[in-house]
Amino acid sequence: MKTNKEKLVMQSVHGKIHSPIMKGNYYRIDSLGKGLILPATGGITYNYQIGDPCMDLVGDHVEPGVSIRNEIKEENNALMVLSCIGNEAIVTSGEAKGAKGFVTGKHGGIEHVMVYFTKEVLERLTIDDKILIKAWGQGLAIEGYEDVVCMNIDPNLFEKIGIHENEKGQLEVPVVAEIPAYLMGSGIGASTAFSGDYDIMTGDEKANKEFGIDKLRFGDLVLLKDFDNTYGRQYLEGAVTIGVVVHSNSIISGHGPGITTILSCKTNKLIGKIAVDANIANYLGVK
Repeated sequence: MKTNKEKLVMQSVHGKIHSPIMKGNYYRIDSLGKGLILPATGGITYNYQIGDPCMDLVGDHVEPGVSIRNEIKEENNALMVLSCIGNEAIVTSGEAKGAKGFVTGKHGGIEHVMVYFTKEVLERLTIDDKILIKAWGQGLAIEGYEDVVCMNIDPNLFEKIGIHENEKGQLEVPVVAEIPAYLMGSGIGASTAFSGDYDIMTGDEKANKEFGIDKLRFGDLVLLKDFDNTYGRQYLEGAVTIGVVVHSNSIISGHGPGITTILSCKTNKLIGKIAVDANIANYLGVK
């Protein structure tokens, strides 16, 4: 496949490690009406990273690795929109200055970008350390597939996924699971999928097992059936969206593991091919 990779602009965006926050009465209410106090978004998550299970952990919307944001709204908008999964991240302050990692996802609502660093680097980081992202990838297009919209993915990572054209002229993308449209929840109706994520609903245990949701990991590639993300997020019969699991499951009704979109098409030009190892950790050499 030929892309316009060589024409894309790379720019710096930046944020700082954002402390976890708690509002209101501290409780999160689950789908059965029970109040729980749990770790959630923000900060440095030391013991979960891409490639690890995202479903069976005691937390809510947990973001693996490091969560960053910029306190200036317009600059955070740029951080959220221009950062792409796989982009290089560089620590620019503190004890870990100079250490490198990469972007693993974008979480809407809280407006965080998540970044992977090795465990050794995590131990040297602290809240408010600054991180620069070499943002590159928005505007990526595939020659001959103008109806397939690419977003939120570093062109070098895109090439490592192993997407190929089949005999029917469709692009086959490795995915670990295919999710029906009726299981998509929080985030539907957003004006763009070039920022943030939206959630797979996980309140139905039978569906979780039927579609392999109970086995999802941070960084997994999944296919969303009958969902169009080309301009916002909406149900559309026959449309296909491919995304990456970016945060953990949630106890809250209408929520679950978050998906940041990387490809979307209103037609059948995209199809999935089940592959248990379709995870960005494998493509980016994380062990």
